[in-house]
Amino acid sequence: MPIYEFHCGKCGKDSEVLVRSAQWEGTPCPHCKSKKLTKRFSTFASSTAGGSAADNCSGTPSSCGRCGTGKPHSH
Repeated sequence: MPIYEFHCGKCGKDSEVLVRSAQWEGTPCPHCKSKKLTKRFSTFASSTAGGSAADNCSGTPSSCGRCGTGKPHSH
């Protein structure tokens, strides 16, 4: 099951929820239990095997494919 990002229309908080893609409507807010959730656009990260541009650091730790792996690289 994928993780989706939602915004609650009642409490105003954003949450990530693990739900089936076709069955997300009616999912309760994990904070206030309201069912007034709307799906948010979310980004994702990907990586590739072997040597490629993915081996280079993006310069932004939150989107770098090598940060946190313990593999040497620089920003």
